[in-house]
Amino acid sequence: MASAAAKLLTDTVSRLMGTTTRTNAADLVVAKIGAGEAQAARDVVAGLARRTPVLSSRSLSEQSGGNVMLKAENLQRTGSFKLRGATHKISRLEKPPGVVAGSAGNHGQAVAYAARAQGVPCEVFMPSEAAVAKVAAVEAFGGVVHVAGESVDACVDEARRRARDTGAAFVHPFDDLDVILGQATLGLELLEDVPDLAMVIVPVGGGGLISGIAGVVKTERPEVRVVGVQVEACAAFEQSLREGGPTTFQARATIADGIAIKRPGDITLPLVERWVDELVVVREDDVAEAMVWLLERSKLVVEGGGAVGVAALHAGEVVPAERGSTVIVLSGGNVDAGLLAAIAHRHETTAGRRLRLFTRISDRPGGLARLLTEIAQAGGNVVHADHVREAVPLHVRETGVEIALETRGAEHSRSIVASLEAAGYSVRRLDEGSSTDGEDR
Repeated sequence: MASAAAKLLTDTVSRLMGTTTRTNAADLVVAKIGAGEAQAARDVVAGLARRTPVLSSRSLSEQSGGNVMLKAENLQRTGSFKLRGATHKISRLEKPPGVVAGSAGNHGQAVAYAARAQGVPCEVFMPSEAAVAKVAAVEAFGGVVHVAGESVDACVDEARRRARDTGAAFVHPFDDLDVILGQATLGLELLEDVPDLAMVIVPVGGGGLISGIAGVVKTERPEVRVVGVQVEACAAFEQSLREGGPTTFQARATIADGIAIKRPGDITLPLVERWVDELVVVREDDVAEAMVWLLERSKLVVEGGGAVGVAALHAGEVVPAERGSTVIVLSGGNVDAGLLAAIAHRHETTAGRRLRLFTRISDRPGGLARLLTEIAQAGGNVVHADHVREAVPLHVRETGVEIALETRGAEHSRSIVASLEAAGYSVRRLDEGSSTDGEDR
């Protein structure tokens, strides 16, 4: 009994001390931002990072009923906001023998870039599912990549161990005072570039970016609303805030890998609770659609984690300010080309601009040519065609054909199918998984 009581007392004290440590660290961030240290950080960050543009968006504004603007941090050097925090952090180190980081890609690229600029060796631990383009970029910036674990959290743990073993400085992706001050420089730019700023919508992974932005914005303009957005597959903050401390979220795979953090930071969680007005969650499909929308309408390549703010607006999870400007932070643009192509193709199909169909033709010379002529006359553009002779009921003089074609939209797709049926072809749409006549004859 005495032993159990002693253990309970020890656990309670440990928990309280942990809470006190988190609170003290968060209070220190608050004090430093209040003392103007974000402005001092900007002088350091400006030597390496760009001042990224704030772009107007008529389409988003008309759709949502507010004045919506985009902070294009996807155009930052290394492709994300992470360069701000990494540059400031490394500048604060006293001649380290090297730096070590754990990252899905954006933080790793930023640390490698900033370390190279300051002549410091760099190692980055990355998850096995990290985008190929991000791994290649870290290596191109001079970083030595180690593949370790299936999550960012596991890579951070490996990086900590490496730092202890080698004496190198560990650069945390978000839960670090100097990193947060570096990210805060983005908030300073918003205050200067958007005089009527009324709302900021910020992607949330570990919370470093939104902590920095919210800190300077709320210190200068407390009436401005700060809204954080997480992806449904990895929405750790809501659970942690509910339980009163950082907890590990049972995450799933997501295209928003840049914000796929399972556990909020010990420092960032209290800061988010203190400064952020609202946290919302978006679905994976909404993120994919937002990425395509940004590519088509704004001509911006934005990764999944960077597009969650636009996804939230499209999905109605966030309503822009009635007066003043609402700024959505596009936090990064490092997306694998293969993934972007897959998302674009998926969108083409769901929007009705890519049609897949199956039909039967005469297995004689000219049979396929006649089908293709009908499609061309209906305005379709064939991109792929396959003969299918196995596992399909066919007449001895028939062959099956699967065709993929581009169309002008859903109505045009239906018109092409109708034209083929009028010409005597029995058509089954494969993109819908159903036959136009309810039967596979």
